[in-house]
Amino acid sequence: MNQPILYSLQNCPYAMRARLALLSTRQTVVIRAVNMLHKPEAMLAASPKGTVPVLIIPPSAQTDTCTVIDESLDIMRWALSVQAAPQGKPQQISQQDSSQHTAQLASTEMQVFINQHEMRFIPELSRYKYAVRYHQADKLSQRQRCEVFISEVEQRLSQHDQLMDTAPSIADYAILPFMRQFGRVERQWFLHAPYPHLRRWLNGYLQSQLFAQAMRKYPYWQPEQNPQRL
Repeated sequence: MNQPILYSLQNCPYAMRARLALLSTRQTVVIRAVNMLHKPEAMLAASPKGTVPVLIIPPSAQTDTCTVIDESLDIMRWALSVQAAPQGKPQQISQQDSSQHTAQLASTEMQVFINQHEMRFIPELSRYKYAVRYHQADKLSQRQRCEVFISEVEQRLSQHDQLMDTAPSIADYAILPFMRQFGRVERQWFLHAPYPHLRRWLNGYLQSQLFAQAMRKYPYWQPEQNPQRL
């Protein structure tokens, strides 16, 4: 194995954002689409918790063993750190120099924002989706709890094209799949909600070639099949 291997699931938002980061930084990765009812033994051997995404990085000059990354944000950070390194691949996330990408990884503001999304918004989104799906009486209050974070996103996007600046960052890709989910829970309401900047930002990504590549469907991986690249 001389290229990283990504175990992935097409519609999992965590796997989706990992693929977005890998594609946007032009990392060469072998992708293995997973059937979660029949998880590959090779994936479970690498990451016993059995969730996707899982990235397996082959040995390098610095280490003689494989490195396993099984958290989506960590995969995203790895992709950016490789891109920012002197031997990294050509940049695609923005036209800024690699030192700025390195700064992105250590940005306190960005880390606080992403942590708020992970710790506050994602659990609220799950409750909102559940309330709507099962016609619960509290769906409005659940949506309003989500809107606390959504309002912050809207405010940021009213100031510049992307969440942190004029160029995409790890924060944009980290929250994109979950903003997509939020907009689909009550689609008609969202189309008329007071979040025009969020809709503009979201539609820009959903109609992009990058997103189309990230959502490409692969057959479930079998050990005997030829490698497929992301």
